[in-house]
Amino acid sequence: MSVAFTKEEDNEAAAAFLPERPVSPHANLVTENGLALLEAALTQAKEAVAMAQANADLKIDRTAMARASRDVRYFTARRASAQLFQPTGEADTVLFGRQVTFRREDGRTQTFRIVGEDEADAAQGMISHISPIAKALLGKRVGDIVPLNDSELEVLAVA
Repeated sequence: MSVAFTKEEDNEAAAAFLPERPVSPHANLVTENGLALLEAALTQAKEAVAMAQANADLKIDRTAMARASRDVRYFTARRASAQLFQPTGEADTVLFGRQVTFRREDGRTQTFRIVGEDEADAAQGMISHISPIAKALLGKRVGDIVPLNDSELEVLAVA
């Protein structure tokens, strides 16, 4: 068997067995920015499908089309289930979409904005509303001491 046929078969197999992106079972709460990011990702995925369809190498490598199609399905589902949530309530209460500053027992102070799963990026100061820290803090107020595992957090500010 020729190596060329093996490569084509490997690419076909990879495209055929590309797993779906898992869709979270949790409510798909989003901020305005999160909704815009979902829409941008869906547009980008649709553009990737168009590019893959126009690619002359599509007959050789179907993985690009498979990845792009999978992303379209994922972002279509996430966009369809998105629930735009804007915090309403007292300004000192930790809610979805708000930024919270807290102090850990070791004295470290951290600030995070509580956002949807697709928008979460701890390095950028955004944590998912389903994360353990967010779950512990949601509904708390400035001054509250919040148990988290074997430690405590003190809510310092909410914005």
